Amino acid sequence: MSHGFDITEAGRELHDQEEPPYGHPVLLALDRALRGVNRVVMIPCMLALVAAALVLTESVVARYFLKVPTDWQDEMAIFLLVGATFFSAAYVQSFRGHVGIEALSTVLPERVNRVRMIAVDLVSFLFCAFFCWKSWTLFLEALHEGQTTTSTWSPPLWIPYLLMATGMTLLSVQLLVEFLSRVTPVERPAPSVKRAL
Repeated sequence: MSHGFDITEAGRELHDQEEPPYGHPVLLALDRALRGVNRVVMIPCMLALVAAALVLTESVVARYFLKVPTDWQDEMAIFLLVGATFFSAAYVQSFRGHVGIEALSTVLPERVNRVRMIAVDLVSFLFCAFFCWKSWTLFLEALHEGQTTTSTWSPPLWIPYLLMATGMTLLSVQLLVEFLSRVTPVERPAPSVKRAL
């Protein structure tokens, strides 16, 4: 069991992820679409992290050095971090980059480990699908009732709920694709036949 980060192994895994897995054509199309969405979504996520850092830095400078009270900075940083966290979850999952315990995978037989991975993917999908559903209900409730935060800035609460719900939807679809790709029969392309000259 390794606790360190091996750049060679990580690079190999990232390269392997670029090759689409074999499987049902619908799953392949959905996997390609998710990869495209994840690549596009990562740019605003990175910018949101930078923006949150700048907002919090400005808050510290204004509060402690200029003695100016701050109001909107904390909530703005929270909104940016919520969006970046939830929107990037599907991308991280596509590389199976979430925290996991690898101790069992090294001692279990391959067939048992495969069943364990299917069970983990199913339970993860069910949890995230429930979280997704609750996030959408919170979003609709906040939108219809006009809920806002309790600060004097009082931005609408539907904004973080929408970010959370959309991010959880992407993560749920990513987990569903991974689960279905494990349980569907593998369709390998037919080998090409070279014509004899």
